[in-house]
Amino acid sequence: MRIEKCYFCSANVYPGHGTMFVRNDAKCFRFCSSKCHKNFKMKRNPRKVRWTKAFRRSNGKEMVVDTTFEFEKRRNVPVRYDRELVATTLKAMERVAEIRAKREKAFWKNRMSGNTAKNARDTALDIERHLELVQPRKTANATASIEEKEKIREKLKVRAAGRKAMALQQMGGKKEKKSRLIPAEGGGMGMSLD
Repeated sequence: MRIEKCYFCSANVYPGHGTMFVRNDAKCFRFCSSKCHKNFKMKRNPRKVRWTKAFRRSNGKEMVVDTTFEFEKRRNVPVRYDRELVATTLKAMERVAEIRAKREKAFWKNRMSGNTAKNARDTALDIERHLELVQPRKTANATASIEEKEKIREKLKVRAAGRKAMALQQMGGKKEKKSRLIPAEGGGMGMSLD
């Protein structure tokens, strides 16, 4: 049983599934779904469509170079059937899948390691925006006056601002790029040439 790859999104296409388009030069294109086929007919580039494997690989979201990919390559050399060879191949396939899963997990962990500062900044911003929803901890006297609650809320606001500043410092103080587009006559936008 040969499992093909979708030309557009690189998903598995099992026998009896999907569609195949054969061009005039006899090149075959297999598609897993009509969605992929329609995108191909619209001449969309898979590397620019966010949900495809090609996009994820080209933008560093998935592993590109790894020795486990060598096992997935298509081989057109016929091999005489041998029961032992099949058994060892199946064992090797399981082991390769195990190794790949470990490496993908490590890759993901490494890729997400820089997000802690960003997440801290986002939570600090959320607290700042919705401070009225944050309830102060219960104090010894359950009926605290309104003034005491306001003091506690001020402390929370100061803490949130401190966390936000610390998160921005960890991120390296990234600043937004200034647009190179400048307003031109007639309400349009033109490029600055500096």
